[in-house]
Order: sequence, then structure tokens, then C-alpha cells
Amino acid sequence: MRLVTAAQMRQIDRITIEQHGVSGLQLMENAGVAVADATMELLPPAGRAVVLAGKGNNGGDGLVAARHLLQHGYQVQVVLLAKAEDLTGDAATNYARATESAVLIHQQPDDALVQDLLSRADVVVDAVLGTGLSGPVRGRVADVLGMMAAWDSPIVAVDLPSGLNADTGALLGPAPPARITVTLGLAKPGLYMYPGRDLCGQIRVADIGLVGDAIERPEHNTWLTEAAQVAKALPMRAPDAHKGDAGRVLVVAGSIGLTGAASMAALGAARAGAGLVTLACPASLNAILEVKCTEAMTAPLLDHGCGWLGTRNRDRLLELAAGADCVVLGPGLGGQTTTAELVRSLIADLRGPVLLDADGINAFAGHTGALAACPGNIVLTPHPGELSRLTGTSVGDLQTDRLDAACKWAQRLGVTMVLKGAATVCADPSGEAWINSTGNSGMASGGMGDVLSGIIGALLAAGVPPLQAAWAGVWMHGRAADLAADQLGPRGYLATDLLPLLAAVYAELL
Repeated sequence: MRLVTAAQMRQIDRITIEQHGVSGLQLMENAGVAVADATMELLPPAGRAVVLAGKGNNGGDGLVAARHLLQHGYQVQVVLLAKAEDLTGDAATNYARATESAVLIHQQPDDALVQDLLSRADVVVDAVLGTGLSGPVRGRVADVLGMMAAWDSPIVAVDLPSGLNADTGALLGPAPPARITVTLGLAKPGLYMYPGRDLCGQIRVADIGLVGDAIERPEHNTWLTEAAQVAKALPMRAPDAHKGDAGRVLVVAGSIGLTGAASMAALGAARAGAGLVTLACPASLNAILEVKCTEAMTAPLLDHGCGWLGTRNRDRLLELAAGADCVVLGPGLGGQTTTAELVRSLIADLRGPVLLDADGINAFAGHTGALAACPGNIVLTPHPGELSRLTGTSVGDLQTDRLDAACKWAQRLGVTMVLKGAATVCADPSGEAWINSTGNSGMASGGMGDVLSGIIGALLAAGVPPLQAAWAGVWMHGRAADLAADQLGPRGYLATDLLPLLAAVYAELL
């Protein structure tokens, strides 16, 4: 599903109005009807609705909804957080229409009346602030939003919960949690990014009459990953396919104390459909990994008993990589200086798709120029801490706008970026970005990223383009976790519990 920023949405509205003759008043009418329809689903017969309306177009949408609710026999009162003379344009027109229809409107009421109305409401419509919000919510508006959030009545949010940044999901004030969010025309990224995602309830995209050529533009290239898109991304497999056709993955991973990361990456690739998986590991750890990885072959590499790889292993690894369709480099590899030098040396000569995770990413801290100069298709899968070390940007700054961070660093480094975390963001140098829609907080445990590396590696080995492999793999990983939560419980399942569930994810998709 396509997502648009607040600025892009304004442009789409403007093109629809100026170039296609659809009036802003008609767009507002369509929006208000959609909000009224959602509200009526929650109202009992002859129930009470209270619409809290701001002075902008969001408030105008709420006034339209109030008029339609009254026409359908519901009791409706509007709390207008402005003077009527402060309303302009289509919002002012709909104020006049609402008053002509006998909608009871309270202009700038005091706290006692607001609280009384909220206490008696069966449903509250939040039409206070829209997508134009960029700075902190202060003063009277903040006070009223706080009152709204304090009551238990279900809330229907117009476009997005008031106080939420439409682009980032950041909270700019007390944002009342919605039971239903009716987002208008197209969904916005902030509805699917935390913490905002927690406040939106059920998200519905209302068709308000926008015109196709205003929407279908190259710059509108942010998407929410959904099952239908993933199903289309997966490669078809011929009835007579053999393991050589299904992709060969080389996993270079593991060091003393971190064999689990290596095994989970290798098994993640196998469970995600790779035909052949080879795990290149320190020779002193080979016996452990042969036991842990029944379905993967191992390639023990000289380590003189130290338990990690170094530059002495470069030539052998290049030989192994020549026979692979994808290289997954880094899970549990360790932070030794010679290991980091090995990673940078390998990347300079690998031409096929390479996925860098964990210590494979850390090897380029202070060496981002070398990463940007690499000739192959590179997929990076950092969590915020790893991206912070790589780029010198604080975790706080990265988390403030995860979508922007993923896109910016994908472009600067010339890589496909997978910025892991709740609502993982995948982006490539073109600026195209995908926000993930699966997964749950039970995934907050060690090893999840290692499994993900293997999944994406398997898709890369099968010939799926890097960005597509990234967002499809992330979705499948999260979907396996959702199945684990359903079957085992929301907390306490392990990364290895996702492995057998990947077959069930494929069964849903294919």
C-alpha cells in the first residue's frame, strides 16, 4: 500500500483541485461522510457523539461528519476550539452548513463543559489537528487533547490522532488513542511508525475522490509491506527444480562464544528456501556447528585454535564465494581487528549480492568510504545501535525519524538499508522505502536478526532484487513471529522457534 507524507498529500490535493476540477469542498464532504460512517459503527441507536474540531480542514471534516450524524438520527454536539470567525475556506463553509442543519456547536467552551460532554459521549470524533502539525502542541489545544485521552469513550480519529506527526509517528503532544483512524485519501507513514502506530487502532483508508495521476508519481515511493506484495515478490519454482536451482548461500559467520548466531543465520537461509547453504566458520568451532546445522554444509577455515577468522582466510573465502549466489557476512563473526580487515578486504572483491549484518557492519565503522566504493549489491541489516556506530549519528537522532534515516544512509552509502526495529524500514539509493507491517514485541530477544539475515540471503540467492528481497524477507520474518506468538504465547518464544514456521508462512503466500 502506498504511503505519502503530509507535504505529498497537500500536493495531491492541490493537483486534484487545480488540474481536475474536483472542488476542495467535495473532497471535504467525502472525508466527513467516511468519518461519519465509521462513527456510526460504534454508536448505539440514537447514541451521543461529540466532535472536537480545530480551526483547520481537519475541523472542517469533523463538521461535515457532525452534520451527517445528525441527519442519521444521532445526538451530536461539536466542541469548536476556535472562534467561528477564525475559520476560513471550506471549513468556514461547512461551519455554516452545520449551523443551518441545527448542529449544536460550542465555541471555545470552558473545561467544565468539555469534560461534561466527554463524560456523556458514546463516541468522540477527534477532528482537532491534522497532517499539518509539525511543532509541539501547546496551550488550550493540548489541554483539551489531554481531557479527551483521559476518558474511556471510543475515539474516531480524522486522518490521524491529533498530536501525531504524520511523517514520523512522533508524538508532539498528548495524543488521544483512537479505536478507528479514518485516514483520508492515502495512508501516511506516521500511522505505521512507533510510537504513533500504537495510538491509531484500526486504520481505514477512505476514498475521498483523489485523481489517479496525482497519486501515481515516481516521488510517491514509500510503501507499507503487505502479504499480497510479498506473494508477488517470491520467485516461482519449476516442478522439476533441484537444489541447485533454488539458490546457493554462503554464510560467513561465527566466533568463539557466538556459534548460535552462525547456526541461526545458516538455518534461516535453509528454512527460507535456499537449495544449498554452506557455513564458513573457524575450524576450532566446526564440530559444534556441524551438530547445530544438520541441513547446512560447513567449511572449516584455519584459525590456529583462536576461534575467529582473519585476513589469512581471504583467498579461501573468495573461492567459496565464487560458487555461491549470495554471501551473508557477519553474524557472530566477532570484533577482532583482523576479522574487520578480512571483511573489508572481501567486500572489495565480491561482485554478487552480499548481506552485511552485525560484525560485518561494525567492520566499516570509520570506513564508510570503503563501503560506498564496493562493487557488489550490498544489503545492510543494522539495528539502530549498529547504524549509529557506522555513521556516527546518535541512536536518538536515528530513531526520531527512522524512515528518513534509512533513506538517507541508503543513498549516502549506496546500499540497500534494512533499519531493524519495530516497524523495520527498508530503503535503497533511489529513495524507495518500505515499512514493515508484521512482527510483535515478543521478538525482543537475541538471535532474531541472525535468522533474518539468513532469510534475506536465501531470497537474494534465488535471484530476488536486493530491495525486494529485503522487504519481503522482513515481512516473512515478522509473520513467522506473529504465528509463534499465536501458537506459543506473546512472550518467551525464541528466534529458533521462527525457523519451522517459515514453511507455514510460505504456505500462506504461495
